[in-house]
Parts: sequence; structure tokens; C-alpha cells
Amino acid sequence: MAKGSLEEELRFDQSIAGRFAWAILLTALTLLAEIAGGIWTNSLALLSDAAHVFLDLFALILSLVAIRLASYPVSDTRSFGWHRTEVFASFINGATVFLMALVILYEAVGRLADPQPVKSIPMFIIAAGGLVTNLLAASALHRHSHDDLNVRSAFLHVVGDAAASVGVIVGGVIIHYTGWYLLDAILSMGIGVIIFRGSWGVIRSAVHILLEGVPRGMSTAVVAETLRGLPGVKDVHHLNIWTICSHIQALSAHVEITPEFRGRQAEVLRAMEDRLLATYHISHTTLQLDCTPCMRESPLLKPLRHRPRSVGSHDCTHDHH
Repeated sequence: MAKGSLEEELRFDQSIAGRFAWAILLTALTLLAEIAGGIWTNSLALLSDAAHVFLDLFALILSLVAIRLASYPVSDTRSFGWHRTEVFASFINGATVFLMALVILYEAVGRLADPQPVKSIPMFIIAAGGLVTNLLAASALHRHSHDDLNVRSAFLHVVGDAAASVGVIVGGVIIHYTGWYLLDAILSMGIGVIIFRGSWGVIRSAVHILLEGVPRGMSTAVVAETLRGLPGVKDVHHLNIWTICSHIQALSAHVEITPEFRGRQAEVLRAMEDRLLATYHISHTTLQLDCTPCMRESPLLKPLRHRPRSVGSHDCTHDHH
């Protein structure tokens, strides 16, 4: 990579990191205010929204950590670096907030049967303050939300927080003028369901990545067909596509090239790598070309088998990175 482009990428990452840090600070202040305010006002809706903010605060922190981890060098013992720690943290976060959602729903059901008085005016003020900080955090991330998937995901989290704050604000106004305390429990249940769905999605995504699943929305057959459509590619087999972390996708495959391109392997490799990056955001590839002995059995997806360590495995050629 050219020196100029490397410096530009570094400045871009620093800009994003600074905006994430600002958004994290604002979201943390919102979390503390809503926890204290929920206890003071006896509003389960505020406490539920605080749990929702906690989920998104953790997501923001993970996004910032992902940027930091990307700068850590690989080593002999960690050939993929530290990127997978993001996935483990996501799983732990999702499981924790999932349990929080169950507690919120349990408490909300109890309040449906026995509504509790709520201090509506402080509830309104604290939720309004949360809305302001959420909008400030969203504005900090909006600039890069169209350029980076990581930022866009965090931006949508903050916008979701803002929407939840609007619901609590409306609830505070209605409770103040009607005295309908049951609405606090209803709002809590709604926010609890949102948290439940969000945390379940985080758990599913983390488990899918840890199990080396094909990235969601991607098909091995479609990717293989895309590669077969490139000049010089005759067939693709033994294809594997997986996710290293939420923003790095990898692919390995055996590729049979046409006879007229036998002396132009580098050209075929570059074309495949460029297409995979541009079309599928696959940035880490291992492509093995013209492995003739393997042509006897060439399924698109090769099943893995357990073999004794004493038995050597057949390797046709070295891999190209």
C-alpha cells in the first residue's frame, strides 16, 4: 500500500475512533442518568430504557475496540490477531442483556397486576435529557455512517435509543395528565421486547461466527458462480467462506484455471481478489490454483473428516495468500 494511502487510512481510523469515544461518553452519561432517574421516579420504563442504552453502549464500545484491535499485529500463536475477542465479547454481552430483558418483562408483568405510582415530571425531564444526548451521539457518528459498516451499525443503535427515549417522554406526559400508571408497565414491556429481540440477534450472530458459518446474506453457490464468470476461471471447488469478526470476512478455495491462462495466474488471482472485495467485502483470501491431482474429487463444499494425527494429509500445492 502506498505511503499516502496508509496515512489517509490512519487518519480516517483516528477520526472514527474520536467520534466513537464522544458517542460512548454521551451514551454512558445517558445510562447513569436513567438508572438514577428510574430509581428516583420509580419508573420501570426508565430503567428498561437504561437496559436498552446499556446494550447499545456495549455495542459502541465493541465497535471502538474493533478499531483498536485491527492495529494489533499478528503473531506465531495468533495468526488472525485479536479480532475474535470482539465476537466473544458480543456473545457475553448478548447473553447478559438477554437475562436483563427477562427480568424487565417479569417486573413489568407484576406491575400490570399492581401499578405503581410514578413521578411523571422527573421521568419526562430525564427521558428528554436522554433524547438530547442520543441525538448528539447520533450526529457524531452520522458523518461516517455511509462509509463504514461498523459506524453505520453503531449509528443505528444510537438512533434506536433515541426512539425509545421518545416513547418514555410521551409516556411521562400521558401519565402526568391522566394518572394512568399502568402505562409505565406497558412501556417497560415494549422496551423489554425490543431488548429481547436485540440481544437474541447479538447472540445468534456471535454463535454463527464462532461456528464458522457462512456470512449471513451470502451464498457459497452464488460466490462460486461469480468467480466462474471471471476470465481464466474454469471451475471452483473446496470453497470455504467464514467470518473472522463482524467486519472481516475470509474465503479459501481451489480454483481450476483454463489452459490459455496457465501462464497468467497472477492476473487471474488479482481479478478474483478484486471482485470478492468489491462485491462481497471479502478481504482475506487463500486461493489455490490449478491443483490437478485434486480434480478427481471436486465438490464445491468439501466435508471435513477427523483423521488420526499419525496419518499425513494430502496437499497438492502451497496456498497463495
